[in-house]
Amino acid sequence: MKVMALDFGSARTGVAVSDPTGVVARPLGVVERAGGEAGFAEVVRLAREQEVQEVVVGHPLTLRGERGEQARAAERFAKALRAAVDVPVVLFDERFTTDLAEQSSSSTPEDARAAAHLLSSYLEWSGSARR
Repeated sequence: MKVMALDFGSARTGVAVSDPTGVVARPLGVVERAGGEAGFAEVVRLAREQEVQEVVVGHPLTLRGERGEQARAAERFAKALRAAVDVPVVLFDERFTTDLAEQSSSSTPEDARAAAHLLSSYLEWSGSARR
């Protein structure tokens, strides 16, 4: 199952996709202002173009597991995305994905690397949940 992950941010949203088997995650790019009209349309276009069967939106809980303003913004974004695409949209805890992306060196934008880390974590979790 091909999955797309979004590391949602008010300025930039990192995008990553899995291979068709849902095993390997790769950074795809960055969408500017995904919460705005043009950025949101770009996210929807990417989901359709990539022919994903599921979209994962990073849920930035606090270190204590609580919902702050960023988490609520991600929840609103995911809710809007659910109405715009014909595939499931799920929230997944993204704590530490930005830290991991900062530690890895690559010419790929940090936001896209964070989305790839988010997707890798989700694929590992969902794979073990299915076993």
